[in-house]
Amino acid sequence: MTDVSRLSINQETIKQWSLPELTEGCVKAGIDKVGLWRGPVQEYGVERTAQLLKDAGLTVTSLCRGGFFTALDPAERAQALDDNRTAIDEAAALSTDTLVLVSGGLPSGSRDLHGARERVAEALAELGPYAQERGVRLAIEPLHPMFASDRCVVSTLSQALDIAERFPAEQVGVVVDTYHIWWDDQAAAQIARAGEGGRIHSFQLADWITPLPAGVLVGRGQLGDGSVDFRAFREMVEATGFDGPIEVEIFNEDLWARDGAGVLAEVAARYVEHAC
Repeated sequence: MTDVSRLSINQETIKQWSLPELTEGCVKAGIDKVGLWRGPVQEYGVERTAQLLKDAGLTVTSLCRGGFFTALDPAERAQALDDNRTAIDEAAALSTDTLVLVSGGLPSGSRDLHGARERVAEALAELGPYAQERGVRLAIEPLHPMFASDRCVVSTLSQALDIAERFPAEQVGVVVDTYHIWWDDQAAAQIARAGEGGRIHSFQLADWITPLPAGVLVGRGQLGDGSVDFRAFREMVEATGFDGPIEVEIFNEDLWARDGAGVLAEVAARYVEHAC
């Protein structure tokens, strides 16, 4: 193995590990960065998690997830805003400057994609200043179009930037996730656009493999097993001046069924082979 100094291991990649196991495993492997998810953090305790990682010398590169802003019902929208304020507070407590946002899908019975995206922008107008006061940036993650109906009406970097650019870059930016944008022939231009505006708040890697499983949410592939040219994406992102962490986030039941230490070692080796 060579340099893994920028490698961050997203918690979901080794979902079978508890937070203490993840912490211990990363320390043993010489990896000092992790991306976290709110559910396991809340279960373990936010302050307890922060102390665990601080004592181990690990940096939290992102917290996932906030978002789900597209509801039409006023009470549901208010509840979503409250939950996102809590997520921002959690990110600040974990000393990460990046909260990843999954925007939300179409409300039941709706076909109005434009209106749903506008509600995302309306929510960010309320949350951006709150996040900035706490040193947290909101990072819109475009998801592959297959998720547009039920999970994320923002499907491309262009759409994400069209929303993000309404706000200061220190408040709202984007996630560049290879799994979701590898297919887009505008990806290079939009990465350059995001970099020029200082809006690349997170850079994540996962491969695209086919056939997709029945539950497409857990269809992400190990690096090198699919169609994504990771080195090309890294070079595009770095050409903008981005030199931050590179987070590997893979949802894959086969990986979750394996020994965590073996998965971690494989992820690090594949990162070096395919992305460095």
